[in-house]
Amino acid sequence: MTAIPAWPPQSAPRLYVATALGEGVSVQVDGNAAHYLISVMRVKADDIVLLFDGRSGEWAARARDIRKRDLMLDCVSQTKPPETVPDFWLCCAPIRKGRIDLIAEKACELGVAKLQPVLTRRAVVDKLNLDRLHTHLVEAAEQCGRTALPELGEMVKLDVLLRNWPADRHLFFADETGGVPIGQALGSHRGPAAFVIGPEGGFDPIEREAIRAHPCAVPVSLGPRILRAETAALAATAIWMGLNGDWNEDEL
Repeated sequence: MTAIPAWPPQSAPRLYVATALGEGVSVQVDGNAAHYLISVMRVKADDIVLLFDGRSGEWAARARDIRKRDLMLDCVSQTKPPETVPDFWLCCAPIRKGRIDLIAEKACELGVAKLQPVLTRRAVVDKLNLDRLHTHLVEAAEQCGRTALPELGEMVKLDVLLRNWPADRHLFFADETGGVPIGQALGSHRGPAAFVIGPEGGFDPIEREAIRAHPCAVPVSLGPRILRAETAALAATAIWMGLNGDWNEDEL
């Protein structure tokens, strides 16, 4: 019996595009993305490329008009529906480049809906290259099969974040000085949520009290060991996904 080829081909490259996708939509690809498809992946005419735009699911697109620096991709059929994203934000202080890049990459893989940088007093970094962080989010989504790209917020000061915080969203606060055990806290606070994680030096006392005083804040403990900022951010996200997010079958 002749084997039926997989559809879409399992070896098909995967690419994020800003163009809204749909049946019959054609997308022109140039720049680095075109170089990747043409020179690295050796895409030829009629080859399939998997596309996603962050909101329309994943689409199989057929390549045509391949030139040195650009090509066209024609959407053929939808291969995945739009992704259902847990209503979870990760709010983290900026840290050194390699580590904040790691947070962005893994937060995308873990399924966060929004990554929100927060400027704090003890942060050793006061500026972020949001274009670079966005690139890391895109690359992670391309590689791990996500069809939704996490929203990346502009960096805001902590006091501004607290002042404008939505009243219907729990703000779990990873407080190294102690709080409710995380499993207990998440079990009793369901619904839209976020974690706020401090910088390498932690929050200063004034910031800590300001967060604790906020009506939406829930101070939690991440266990008996002191965690680096990036470890705390990813551990908190994973625990929330396991208890209240789409890792928990009861929440599906």
